[in-house]
Amino acid sequence: MLDDNLPTFRFKASADNPLSNILYFTQNGTDPAAEYVFRRADPALPASRNRYAVALCDPANPAVIYGEVLVEPEWSQPTLSTTEVRAQQQSGAPPAPATATVPDTFIIQLYNPDQSVAVRMVSGGFTKSDSWEFEMPVQTFRQPSASELDRQQSASPADLVPRIMFRWKKDGRLSKDLTCYMSGTNLGGRKNKEPDITVALFKAARDSVLTVYQPNLHRVEVEDRKGLEVVLLLAAEVIKDLFVAPKTDLFNIQGGGPTQATAANGGKRKNSRPAVTFAAVPSILPAGTPSMSGAIGGKPPTTSAAKLNRPVSPPRTSMNATPTAEVDAETRRLREMVEREEREREKRERAEQKRIKKMLEEEDKERRRREAEIAKETERLRKKYGVEGQELPALPPRPTNAAPPQVFPPPPSSIYGAPPQHFYKPPKQNGGLGPGPWGGPPPTLPPRPVSAGPAGRPSAGPFHCSTLNTIWNGPGGAGWNFTPPQHLAAQFHGQQQQQQPRPRRGSGREEDGRRVQKKRSSHW
Repeated sequence: MLDDNLPTFRFKASADNPLSNILYFTQNGTDPAAEYVFRRADPALPASRNRYAVALCDPANPAVIYGEVLVEPEWSQPTLSTTEVRAQQQSGAPPAPATATVPDTFIIQLYNPDQSVAVRMVSGGFTKSDSWEFEMPVQTFRQPSASELDRQQSASPADLVPRIMFRWKKDGRLSKDLTCYMSGTNLGGRKNKEPDITVALFKAARDSVLTVYQPNLHRVEVEDRKGLEVVLLLAAEVIKDLFVAPKTDLFNIQGGGPTQATAANGGKRKNSRPAVTFAAVPSILPAGTPSMSGAIGGKPPTTSAAKLNRPVSPPRTSMNATPTAEVDAETRRLREMVEREEREREKRERAEQKRIKKMLEEEDKERRRREAEIAKETERLRKKYGVEGQELPALPPRPTNAAPPQVFPPPPSSIYGAPPQHFYKPPKQNGGLGPGPWGGPPPTLPPRPVSAGPAGRPSAGPFHCSTLNTIWNGPGGAGWNFTPPQHLAAQFHGQQQQQQPRPRRGSGREEDGRRVQKKRSSHW
């Protein structure tokens, strides 16, 4: 078994009847409960000779049959050579008996509504195992209608109803276990293959177990789920009896049937389609007798010689044969039941709306009560402690000269004289913006250290340091009476000339007494 939570059917032999098996159903770990009774034909009855018949019945009422299977063998005469036929005629021996073989197809008959499901065997090869295919219609039941024409017309043609294709397949060539897959759809003979989807798993044993793989059932678009369940159970057990693990004298050709021990345990044979070398015994039942009328149980009907030559229609009642009065009464009963359920549903909806409205009013009332209590407590605390000290303190006034004064670096000096005037401009004194960002008076400088000497304008010279400029200027600022060499003086004057701005070219105006000519293109 795959999982205890999945729907599982267990075949258990009945203690009262060895030809019956009780199917116990379990799901989600529940206790086993009798769901169906799997019955085989009584081999002692004459009606069950040359037949294999099984049925699925109700455990409480065995007369209720959900579905049944009837399989008759295929008879074939052995092929003899001309010499063998001549020797047989000369010796006067009887002809060789016919050979019974298992057919490739069997039919599962469902009731209420009546439906036939054909299961066809597909032989496998050296690398493929055998499989058995069958189809189920998507829509099985008729749509309810008040029209007499809709009730009288026959069912829709089979070519117009889409059908779901299923396939039972052995897990291996030497394995007896089977797995059922949904392999696609069929509409009017046009098949649409799809990837296999697991539907059920069957473990073939003395007490077989069938597990329905429920997670994939929502992908199976079959309206008659009960019919699909019955087809899975019957097809799995019949495939086991006919092909996987066949029993001795499967079709009850000998008459009288096997003993109870043989029926309960069953013998084994090597191949799935054996050759039975018993003589064919014609059936005593008429051609039109129902398939399970004498095979499931009870005494077979006694027929006279005149009745044997006359076909008998099956005592089945279809949905079209139901009297009109009963249909109308059932329709009225269903309509009244639907109206009663509709009134009850509306009553429940109104009660639910009233309950929700009352709940919302209670919540609103509780919210207002809490808000009133909070306001009352706040007013009490205000009267008791007052409101002093609850205001935020005022921010201090913003200072006007909060930013530090900006100190500019000393301007650079020229090599042989005082720095140019545009490098340094003194601050304005008459209310203008000073060095500070808000235009206040210039800040007072800290006292000058004694080692720096008296305050004043720095001495002129090529150096930034006043000490070096003093040494450069000489004692008293009169210089050292040193005349530079001629080549140094010429080099110094050449550097000054290079620093002078050069005249612009191409302006077309006279500069330094000369007229600058524009360069003309040679192409124009």
